[in-house]
Amino acid sequence: MFNKRISIEQVEEGRELAPKFDESGLIPAVTTSAKTGEVLMLGYMNKEALQKTIETGEAHYYSRSRKIIWHKGANSGFKQKIVDLRIDDDQDAVWLNVELQGLEASCHVGYRSCFYRSIPTAEDRKKGEDLIYREDKKAFDPVEVYGDVPNPTIV
Repeated sequence: MFNKRISIEQVEEGRELAPKFDESGLIPAVTTSAKTGEVLMLGYMNKEALQKTIETGEAHYYSRSRKIIWHKGANSGFKQKIVDLRIDDDQDAVWLNVELQGLEASCHVGYRSCFYRSIPTAEDRKKGEDLIYREDKKAFDPVEVYGDVPNPTIV
């Protein structure tokens, strides 16, 4: 499914899919909502996750903490249907534009987006807050949705 990287021309201007995975075998994957344009999450894919995403038309990622491939929404039911799957100019990052199945939410913490907080900079930083919430409420209760499924966040 993936071509060997041969030349700059092939990678940047060609029609061959020749992704460059990092030294851990991963490629970053930015995911946005096709409905709102909002960034939902940043995940990673290994070759198998990218291949499954292409083959099924639904997002699959590689969990760096759990060291497994996960089909987004397999536990929650909030699957991500691919509307457009793009690769960047040097083929070392992918962008998934997705239609959310079920709730308009993607974050396992319960928010719409995994980017539900802002980091203040410059003058705003002087107000004393480290993080500012940008979503005022959760879209769903993670305990109700995931039950006793282990939290993927590693401290």
